Amino acid sequence: MLIKQLSIFLENKKGRFTEVARILGEAGVNMSAFTVAESSDFGILRLIVSDTDRAIQALRERLYAVSVTDVVCLYCPNQPGALAAAMEIISNAGIFVEYMYAFSQGDSAHVIIRPDDVARCVEVLQENRLTLLAASDLYKL
Repeated sequence: MLIKQLSIFLENKKGRFTEVARILGEAGVNMSAFTVAESSDFGILRLIVSDTDRAIQALRERLYAVSVTDVVCLYCPNQPGALAAAMEIISNAGIFVEYMYAFSQGDSAHVIIRPDDVARCVEVLQENRLTLLAASDLYKL
């Protein structure tokens, strides 16, 4: 299962993330997961949202540079070693992870993974009976 992730280019200025959050809120779009990678001049906000198309439209109307990328969302138990076991499966298959971020709630953890070969990653994880989530699953939490 693939999830659409938005990547938004942000200048490193006070209030830029606040503005994005406000724009999405006004558009009725909920953010379920996000991460920010930054340098001294700019940042990349990566996020999973409740309505990808509506988010893109709202942000582009405000002249934000937005791109869409397929990512994998892995469910794993929120316990020591669970992520290591999943990552070993991915690594042993020769799949390179470009980046990832995660969030946990209670007994479960959800890991957003951007591998170099998304289709192969999904295949390998499913072959090993690991649980992949769709975007709609993230809103049932």
